Amino acid sequence: MDHDGMGGMGGMHLPELPPTAARVLGLDLGSASPVAWLAVLLAVGYGLGLWRLQRRGVSWPVGRTVAWLVGCALLFYVTASGLQTYGMGMFSLHMVQHMVLTMLSPLFLLMGAPVTLALRGLPAVPGPAGMPRRVLLSCLHSRLAQAVASPLFTVPLFIASLYGVYFTPVFDDLMASTPGHTLMLLHFLVTGLLFFGPILAVDPWPRQSSHGGRMLELLLPAPFHAFFGVIVIMSNTVLLSSYANPPASWGIDPLYDQGAAGGIAWSFGEFPTVLVLAVVFFSWTRSEERANRAADRSYERAVARGESGEDPALTAYNERLRRMAAQNP
Repeated sequence: MDHDGMGGMGGMHLPELPPTAARVLGLDLGSASPVAWLAVLLAVGYGLGLWRLQRRGVSWPVGRTVAWLVGCALLFYVTASGLQTYGMGMFSLHMVQHMVLTMLSPLFLLMGAPVTLALRGLPAVPGPAGMPRRVLLSCLHSRLAQAVASPLFTVPLFIASLYGVYFTPVFDDLMASTPGHTLMLLHFLVTGLLFFGPILAVDPWPRQSSHGGRMLELLLPAPFHAFFGVIVIMSNTVLLSSYANPPASWGIDPLYDQGAAGGIAWSFGEFPTVLVLAVVFFSWTRSEERANRAADRSYERAVARGESGEDPALTAYNERLRRMAAQNP
């Protein structure tokens, strides 16, 4: 991407060339966020984990690997393309970046089951060689991890990533420098991972909820998410000074662009929410089927041994009822 004639705004540089589909959708490694290179490191680290498993002859689902790589690719793309470059001056493009970082990339990363991969790949031996695995398990079982995985933390954090960032001076302060902007992008990603992690429950997680509880956690922020989009759409003034004065050569109406950003925020959350809801519901039905099959096998084994096949607790309860009935004719 040609960066001749870069304009400055709030300490961040903007290209004077107007945004086009090719410029927005194309890669722009020269303006890539440090988060993009984090995506590369995550992909490489996962590959090393797979290599360790293969050396030990342990198989790993291909679908998990594909999901992880898709998550890394999405993370890299939205932080190393024109979405990153022009998102510094267009609220609508920034909102696409935000939604992908919070609601799309985390889903694929979590479906890659990185914690399970690490637990299988790291050596479970005494001494220094087994220290990384012991540290990981200790972190998973810590009180801090349980608190961070609680919906009392994850749901407010998810909501605050919208209202607390865009309706306070925080956003403009973070946009004023590269480190601040990088911190904001990482915040969006971590928020999505913490929110969807216990809901998808693909990996061992510090806190486990029932399937019904997980579905409730997923739906709790939905009204707040939609209402945020409506507020942005209906606003008659530019909410963020970072987007108040885009380069004149872009020909962008900041208020119209802000309305588009609100529409993206309002509509984008529906597909990931429905997708995760379907995944959790399918997991629920499968767990019920497994429980029923296990109960059937237990009954068949009991009958084969000449027993009644009834649950001992149920048998004892029925016997108590019969004794009570005999005592009180």
